[in-house]
This record gives sequence, C-alpha cells and structure tokens, in this order.
Amino acid sequence: MLKLEVIVEVHQLKKQGFKVAAIARKCNLSRTTVYEYLERDFEEACRWVDNLKIRQRKLDPFQDQILEWLKEHPDLSASQISDWLEDCCSYTEAGDSTVRTYVRELREKYHIPKTVTFRNYEAVEELPKAKQMQVDLGEIKIKTFEGKWIKIYVVAFVLSHSRYKYAEWQDRPFNTRDVLRCHENAFEYYGGRTDEIVYDQDKLMTVSENGGDIIYTEEFQAYKQQSGFLIYLCKAADPESKGKIENVVKFVKNNFAKNRVFDQIDTWNEQCLAWLERKGNYQVHNTIKKRPFEVFALEKPHLRKISSLLSFESNHVTSITRTVHKDNIIKYKSNRYSVPLGTYKPHGENTVYVRIEEEELIIEKTPGGVPTATHPLSRGKGQLIKNTHHSRDRSKGIRAYMDTIKNAFNDQEKIQLFLEEIYRRYPRYIRDQLQIIQKAVKSFEPHVQSALNVCIEKALWSANDFHDVAKHLARTQEEFNSLPADIPTIEMTSIHYKDKASVRELDGYLKILGGM
Repeated sequence: MLKLEVIVEVHQLKKQGFKVAAIARKCNLSRTTVYEYLERDFEEACRWVDNLKIRQRKLDPFQDQILEWLKEHPDLSASQISDWLEDCCSYTEAGDSTVRTYVRELREKYHIPKTVTFRNYEAVEELPKAKQMQVDLGEIKIKTFEGKWIKIYVVAFVLSHSRYKYAEWQDRPFNTRDVLRCHENAFEYYGGRTDEIVYDQDKLMTVSENGGDIIYTEEFQAYKQQSGFLIYLCKAADPESKGKIENVVKFVKNNFAKNRVFDQIDTWNEQCLAWLERKGNYQVHNTIKKRPFEVFALEKPHLRKISSLLSFESNHVTSITRTVHKDNIIKYKSNRYSVPLGTYKPHGENTVYVRIEEEELIIEKTPGGVPTATHPLSRGKGQLIKNTHHSRDRSKGIRAYMDTIKNAFNDQEKIQLFLEEIYRRYPRYIRDQLQIIQKAVKSFEPHVQSALNVCIEKALWSANDFHDVAKHLARTQEEFNSLPADIPTIEMTSIHYKDKASVRELDGYLKILGGM
C-alpha cells in the first residue's frame, strides 16, 4: 500500500497547486517519477501496485540467503549485503539502491530491525582557564585558479575553555617537524600555552599506546620534555574524547576552505587567519553562547608563557627546514627571505636550515654551520627581505665587467674593439653577451685569441659567433691531435714524372678491328 499512498499524495499536492519540483521535494521523489505518477488515475494506480506485488524481482532468487544473513547478523548494512552477493553468489546485476530497497522491505516484512550500537554520553563540565588545548589534523580537496583539484592539509588548535581557534595549512602532508613548528606558531598566536594538550593517536607524535605507557616519536618526545606540557592521548577509535577539536576541523574545512579557490599556500594561510578573526573566533559559539574572542581575553592572562620561539629547534638535532625556491628565496611565516644567487640547484639538494637568534633569521646549509644568509626577522606578512649582495653584482657596472673579460686576451686593442662593437649592437643584451664570452673563455681558453682574430677579420660581431668559432678551433685541434704519429710516407723522385706511357701503333688497332 505504500506506493499507492504516495501516488495519492502526489495527486492531492497537485490539486492543491504545488508545482512538480515542490512535490518532488516533499515526497522525496524525482521529477520524472512525479510526472509518471500524475499520469495514472486511481484505478490504474491500484492495478499497477497489485502487479508490483506479484511480479518477479531481481533479488527474489537470493531471498532465503539474504534472510539468513540478516537473522544471523541483524546489524548488516545493505552495502555489505551487496558486497556479499557479489563475493559469495557472483551476482552483480542489482544496483545499490535496489539492494537497499529490497533489504528494507525484508526487514519490515520479517520484523528484523537493524541493530544499532549506541554509546551513552554525558555532558562534561567546562574546563578552567588555560587548562587544556586540543590539536588535530585534517585534509581537503580544493580547486585552484587553473581549474585543477589539489589536496591541502591543515592542523587546527582550540583552547577548550574559550573555544579560541588557530589553524595552519600546508600544500604537502605534515611531518613531525611541521607539527612542532605549528605548535610554536600557535603558542605565539595565543601568547602562551595551556597546562595540557589533547592529541589523537597520530603516527607523527606517537609510536604505540603500550597499555598506557605511551611511546612517542623521538622528535616529539624531545619537544615535550623541553616544553613541559602534559599530554592527554585519546584512546584508539575514540574520537569523541576530543570532540571540540573534531568540530573545529570540520568548521575550518567546511566554512573556510570549502568552495574557496586556492592560489598559493602563504595567501591561503593569511586568508584563514583573517577568517578566524572575523568569523571563526568572532561569532557566538553554540555551546558556550559567547564569542570566543571575548572569553579568550579573560583566559589569555592565565596561559603559561613560553620561553622563546623555536627553542626546540636550537637545542636538538632536529631543526626547522625550508626549501630554496628557483628564484633563490625561502619562505618563512608568510614572508620571503633571499639567499645568495646560485644557492638553488635545479637538480641538487635545496634544503636549508633556519634558526632564530636575537631577532635575526639565520639560514644555514647544515645545522650550526657557516650561515648562508642572515636577515632581520620580519613581523609583517607578504614582505620580501633581500640582501643587496645576493643579487647579480651590478656595483661594478658593465664597464667593470668588460675590463674583467679583457684580461683573458693578449691583444687588448682587438678585444676592446670587439666589446665596443657588441655593446653598440646589443645594448639591451650586453650583459648576456658578456656572459657568453666569459663562458667561451673558460671552456676554450687556448683558442680565444685566435677566435677573436677570426671574428674581427670576418666582421662577426656577436658573442655567439665568438663562442662558435672558439669551439670549432678547439674541436679541430683535438681532431688533429688524435691522428697517429707513425703514418707511413711515400717518397717520390722527380724521375717518375719523366716517364711516359707507351703508345700503341695504329696498325695494331686495325688488325683487331679487322678480325672483328
């Protein structure tokens, strides 16, 4: 009777003036089905429903098997039954929705309700100020400006008392050092830390629960000992014990990240912090019925002060790392810091180590080694902090560059003439031209003067021509040197040139022709 009741309801809603789309929403039907039901009158609908009761259904041959499974395992889902049908009976003809409908009707007909396991919860009292912080990680797929889908990763923090939130994103999966760095950033954002921090059993921080004697990863254990905070580790498969941060991760992913277009990770983090200020930490929290930023103002004085930022980096072997980008900069806290030109290697190791010392950011190739670069630490966002000597050496100017190249040549007048001419012909590309000449000097040094002579003689006023001529001369010299030294020689005397070929008499040819 259920289908007949639905058909009757569809007709009644239509008579009341509802449109097809509204009827579809109210009855949880597709618009195609609504149109189909509206075409049937009551008597036709009754006959159609009766036919449905006696017709053969796809899953009828497996009814006994499905009933047996349901009676033995009342908590079986329709999805599992679909999988078991494929695995045990090699049956794949029915779709998921068909299986769900069939299983639901069997449960109703044979009174086999689905067993639902339920865990009893009780509300917990609000924790005092600065008592606890909760931490968790998440990930989400988002679309870039190019229309591509990428996955980005977030670590979120929340103060249990005030619900004041902090989040930091990466465009790659987090490792332990990333998580520890984000801890330091969160402590700086909050202006201190809580007595206790709640974590899930994440492999970045824990190795084993070990019956309560928790084994932490080496890096996290070192950081924990230095920082001095207590750790509350959730038991396995118990996400409810850190429900506050679970909700925060969902909130950040669904309210901030979802449907937002990604540009670059630094901009994304800046947008997230701005969103936290105007939305995440500003709007009234549903549980405490207060604005988190207002409650945080009262909680902040009770937080434990931290000794120094990145202290875990300087006292342990593990130190913060950054990747040198192809424009010879590193990124740190939404700012860009320069390193000397040439530090980036296209196919080499581009990892450097960063430490903070007396408001200076020090960049090193190895921890504790000779600094690659030192910059004043910027507290702003989106800035480029660059040392002038990290760029190409422009202080000497083009003339000084030309004087440096001239030292490799013997004939100073000719090289001066050649350089002046290419300067006249290629004013916009003079530095590139000089670099090509310098490269030729380094590669074919013994032949550069000869190449210069050829270029002037043939009026080849280009650094590329100079390079090609020097390369040709060097290759010709190599080929000549590769010839064997003991090649035999044939001596010819002048007497050979005096010999003449013998001349046959004409009679001899006539005899031969006559014989033909």
